[in-house]
Amino acid sequence: QVQLVESGGGLVQAGGSLRLSCAASGRTFSGYAMGWFRQAPGKEREFVSGISWSGGITCYADSVKGRFTICRDNAKNTVYLQMNSVKPEDTAVYYCAAILGTIERIVRTNYDMDYWGKGTLVTVSS
Repeated sequence: QVQLVESGGGLVQAGGSLRLSCAASGRTFSGYAMGWFRQAPGKEREFVSGISWSGGITCYADSVKGRFTICRDNAKNTVYLQMNSVKPEDTAVYYCAAILGTIERIVRTNYDMDYWGKGTLVTVSS
């Protein structure tokens, strides 16, 4: 089992920045690709960003490309999502998730991740 706990959510003005963290515990963090997802009120959960185990490969949804940056610190078992130039449409609950294997599995499995956190709420005011 891998437990994932997100933090860093809150209220931010449009154009501002926020950094989300996802701390992993339990089984080894090793070998897991990580992803960030979000779910806005009344909408389905959507993929935001993913990162390979080594951190060398990243991918982003078009809606956040150029504004969000994902990175990880394997020594701290933590994944981060730096959110810059946020927009009201970024308002959502943000979830961290883990999948054993390569980053490609995130898409190949249709986002069927192995472990999920409980989420952290990000609210962007206009």
